Amino acid sequence: MSIVWKIIRIIGLYVVSFFVCVIIAAIALDSLPDALEVFFALLAPIAFVWWYEKRRSARVAETAAPEKLRSLPLSREVGETPNSRPGQPDQFDSDFGKVAQIAAETVRRSTELQRRSDQEEKLSRQAESPRQGPSERSQGHYQGWVPKGQPITIAGRTINGMIYVGKPPRIDSSYYGESCRAYIDPSLSVSRVGSDKNGDNMSYWPGYSSIPAVCRATYLDWLAGGRQDGAINPGYMFLFFYGLERRFLIDQPLQEERRQILTEVRRLKNLFSESHSAQRYLGEFLDVAGVAGMGEFDFDDPTLKQRILENRGWDLPFSLKFSIGGLIAKGHALDAEWIYLWLSCHPERRIRTPAQRCANEFKELFKLKFHALYPDGLKIQQPQSALADRYKAASGEFEGPLTPTLNGEPVPDISDLIKPVLVAQKIADEAMDELDKFSRYLGRNPDGRGTIEAQALLPAELWNLFPSGELEELKAWAQAQIAAGGLVLAVDVISRLEGAAPEKLGKRNLTGAADALARIGFGMAPDPRFSLRGPKFDEPVVIFELGEPVEQLEDVSQAYRTELLELALATFVAHADSKIVEAERRALREKIEAVSGLTELERKRLYANLEWYLDVPPDMSWLRSKLKDADAEHHLALRAAVVAIAHADSVIQSEEVACIEKIYKALGIDAGFVYADLHAGDVPDGPVRVKAAEAEALGEQIPDEPKPKAASLDAARIAAIRNDTERVSSVLGEIFSTDEDGSDEATAAHALPSSMAGLDPKHAMLVEQIIQREHWTDEEFDEIAGKQGLMPSGALEVVNEWAFDKFDQALLDEYDGYDVSPDIADTLRAEMAKGD
Repeated sequence: MSIVWKIIRIIGLYVVSFFVCVIIAAIALDSLPDALEVFFALLAPIAFVWWYEKRRSARVAETAAPEKLRSLPLSREVGETPNSRPGQPDQFDSDFGKVAQIAAETVRRSTELQRRSDQEEKLSRQAESPRQGPSERSQGHYQGWVPKGQPITIAGRTINGMIYVGKPPRIDSSYYGESCRAYIDPSLSVSRVGSDKNGDNMSYWPGYSSIPAVCRATYLDWLAGGRQDGAINPGYMFLFFYGLERRFLIDQPLQEERRQILTEVRRLKNLFSESHSAQRYLGEFLDVAGVAGMGEFDFDDPTLKQRILENRGWDLPFSLKFSIGGLIAKGHALDAEWIYLWLSCHPERRIRTPAQRCANEFKELFKLKFHALYPDGLKIQQPQSALADRYKAASGEFEGPLTPTLNGEPVPDISDLIKPVLVAQKIADEAMDELDKFSRYLGRNPDGRGTIEAQALLPAELWNLFPSGELEELKAWAQAQIAAGGLVLAVDVISRLEGAAPEKLGKRNLTGAADALARIGFGMAPDPRFSLRGPKFDEPVVIFELGEPVEQLEDVSQAYRTELLELALATFVAHADSKIVEAERRALREKIEAVSGLTELERKRLYANLEWYLDVPPDMSWLRSKLKDADAEHHLALRAAVVAIAHADSVIQSEEVACIEKIYKALGIDAGFVYADLHAGDVPDGPVRVKAAEAEALGEQIPDEPKPKAASLDAARIAAIRNDTERVSSVLGEIFSTDEDGSDEATAAHALPSSMAGLDPKHAMLVEQIIQREHWTDEEFDEIAGKQGLMPSGALEVVNEWAFDKFDQALLDEYDGYDVSPDIADTLRAEMAKGD
């Protein structure tokens, strides 16, 4: 096409010039013979066309380098070092810029005559005028690149180098008629004042020769001011960057100048951090230039990974693909840093709020989890395809292929590898899940890092990496309380954790305190998730050692729940005579030891809860509201449990009998069955000692207390119930989780709408009620959760986890009660209105 265009251009020029010459001959040469007029009309156009084409060829040669770049190879040798000889190009010229160097030589030769002419004219002018200072160049007699540190004055503004000055060369033939955008042509007009900082008169793709005079003045002012103003329109910065880009990739300067250019581009990228275009184009340049233009590539460079992360764009960065591909080619396993970087730069990554809000914590947790799975790194099979890319200049004036090699061999392309990214995503999902609570806390308290509450929500394995002085003080305080017996006023615990005494003790305070202590290896009893009630304002709690940090206190076995409830009944009976004897304490502890199916951690928690039950006298009102709804099927299990407790110390006190009667009445059972149950089996008929013997007046001698037989109760009857662990556990569990108005049946019958997919019926009904209002108090939320048979703290976690999965934000935010997300509420109400 270029040949055809050239022929058409020559013919057109000849025809036009022929007619011009005919007119000239007819007017100006009329006195000459006709033969000479014809000769002039035929030959003059030929001379003009020849002169014009010769001059055009010289202009095109000035921009031959960009055209040559289109067949540019890119290679890398391990251990290659830059050529440091003065005045010589770097060794890497043989890799990235051989063709560019040839093109640059062509430019040099084509402009040599013009430069000589300019120099001669300059010398003649200097002879006629005062000599200029050695540090300043005249604006009208300079052509080409002005290096850093060399001042040059243009339109009255002194600029400290790093620019192209002179008559702008034409860019290649496909852009015929356009000049190189970066060149500052001193011959063009410049306004006195640069008043267009907003770039109102700037084109989308600016060039110095094409922008108005006021924009040139603004640009020169910005350059003269040291390029420090980041509020100026980014188009001015791009005009300057076009020159840096051209100098680095086309002129192939020495290593030191390349470093200067990279440093300047990084500074500009930070200065224009709010400009997406600047981040993209400057980031792409830094990404490619860092690999292609700085000599030896160091895979162990400590700043390499950070530079890759800073320059990531819409696709995997070229430097990342080259680095990981090179490591795979060398047979190296990838460590956690490279896998994390791969995922962070991957366009299809799934990153939720915790990874962004807690970026440092997320990265460290990711690395810890990766090391646990792959202690020797992740080995990846080498892909078959070779890495190939293409760099397009931000100026649009040139482009070239990037086909790197390593030791003469192509670098594997990781772009299409899927398995390593899936491995990284799975680890990231686990890390984000564990950081959810910590992230939500920081969402409510942006400056809360390092506080006791925040640190307690942080995964324990990160504590050493992100220490907290407040947390260390809390640990020391907890150890001191345990050494003093473990009993601490509940209000003191909350005050220690929250920094101030609460006006009242609610389940939220107590649950948060239990979770906070558990995450540093200490327990608090009672836990409001399982106890019949929490401590009052002036009542104590028990602080004890768990032995290890615990993340999920709510994850307990059914055997634990059952035994905890039986302990409540047991201590209620034990407190009947207003004192706890050592035999009863021992019997209750042995009862815990005898339970099967418990973990060691659960036994510790049961012992602590027993201490609290023994210290805080129970109230029948704790039990009555739960026991009154137990049906006949549940009665047998409870009667067996209570009778066994009464016989725990082998002595039945009258007060204990009275307490058992109260329990039977709460169950709706005739109190007369108490005595039948207590005397079930082969029980001696003699008197039973209810009081220790004391010296008094002589009377009828009381016979010795008969020794209790091994089968003082109906062993077959009670053992059958007690040994049926699953049945007893389910019975007791149902009693203490079913709400008073029978909402279990209502929940089961409730049709679950599709908008609530992912929730069980109880939590779905809870959400339906929650979204009807914008705010709920603690008491109101506890009430509606209780009606669904749910613990408020557990329900809050379940509902918010579901909301995060579906809407990427929490439904409920704890702030003086519970605020409901209006966006989620509106969405759910709309879905429900459609009949989902």
